Amino acid sequence: MIRIDSIWLATEPIDMRIGMDTALARVVQVFGAARPHHAYLFSNKRSTRIKILIYDGFGIWLASRRLNKGSFTWTDSGHLSVALNTGQLQALVTGL
Repeated sequence: MIRIDSIWLATEPIDMRIGMDTALARVVQVFGAARPHHAYLFSNKRSTRIKILIYDGFGIWLASRRLNKGSFTWTDSGHLSVALNTGQLQALVTGL
C-alpha cells in the first residue's frame, strides 16, 4: 500500500501524453522537489482525465485515469492550495 499524506492539485492543465520525467520536472519546477508521501494530481483541459504522480520516498509512481462520465470539478477559489477533508481525500484515493 502506498502512503499518501498530502495531495497537491495542479492549477493548470497538462498534456496527458507527458511521461514520468516531464511530470516530475513540472513538480520540481513548482515545488523545488518531489516530497516523500506526497501525490501531485494533474488534469487535462477538459477535466475528463487525470494523471497522478506519487513519490513514496524510494521511487516514483505515475498513473492516469479517464472518466467514463462527466468531468472533474476543480476549485476556483483563487487560492494556491485547497484543503481536502478526510472523506474527500479517501474518495479521491479510492477512485484512483
